[in-house]
Amino acid sequence: MIPTPDVSHLTDKDYSIIYEPAEDTFLFLDALEADAGDLKELKALICLEVGSGSGCISSFVAQILGPSVRAISFSLAGIKVSLECINTSFASPLIHRLWHQVDIILFNPPYVPTEYEEARFAQQGKSIAGAWAGGYDGMQVTNEFLEIVEDLLSERGLFYLVALKQNNVPEIQKRMLHEHSLESKVVLQRRAGREHLFILRFKRQNPS
Repeated sequence: MIPTPDVSHLTDKDYSIIYEPAEDTFLFLDALEADAGDLKELKALICLEVGSGSGCISSFVAQILGPSVRAISFSLAGIKVSLECINTSFASPLIHRLWHQVDIILFNPPYVPTEYEEARFAQQGKSIAGAWAGGYDGMQVTNEFLEIVEDLLSERGLFYLVALKQNNVPEIQKRMLHEHSLESKVVLQRRAGREHLFILRFKRQNPS
């Protein structure tokens, strides 16, 4: 069993600006642990987490992959493992350098359906609501990143996405297949209170 990263050093002040690990986080950890064999077999060199918050997910997958991987987290991160942290919008500044180079992509987006303006103000104001406010159908932020996933993913790469039932999981899978030739499967799903959460794993339809 892979130990859950220790986040006890983080304070209420920290959680006023970053997302505190919750049910979706722990479902993500369980899915990655279930896929640990495949992840190790991939022999990944570059792992990218977008919106890493506490760094819990990046730290966990780094334990699975070992020291040979270069883990890049776009947000606050770093718990007893070596991570490179960058504060930016998605992977925009590195998109050309990472073109078809990322072996593992991790994304737990703001997926809760909200008013469009609520999501926009949360992102622009960089408030904690930006960690969960997803706009109409909860896909406002996710849709932006889905358009560049194929550009980043390596030939044998894997992309993991957290989604809510209201996000229309079958539609996400269908769109990624038809528009980006990325096939997918539900690795794990779980009810957490009122939420029905899914962890989706995407890969290229015909990897070389």
